[in-house]
Amino acid sequence: MALKRIEYSDNQMDESLSGKRAKQLFNNKETKEKKILTTFSIEPKFKEELEELFSDMGLGWAAGIRFALKEFSKKYTNR
Repeated sequence: MALKRIEYSDNQMDESLSGKRAKQLFNNKETKEKKILTTFSIEPKFKEELEELFSDMGLGWAAGIRFALKEFSKKYTNR
């Protein structure tokens, strides 16, 4: 089953705050960086605990790891 793309006029998109934010994110191609695939080893039990924590936060595994790394960086670079 194919999904039909719905085209919105600029007026419809500008009406909502989320529409403005989405337009800003997707139109700003200069600042977008490519992601780098990284690997690391982790104990299965610890990974399950992290997956559960991230799930409770509404995040998937990769998004949770990125969030955790950003928070770690914020905490330890401001010393």
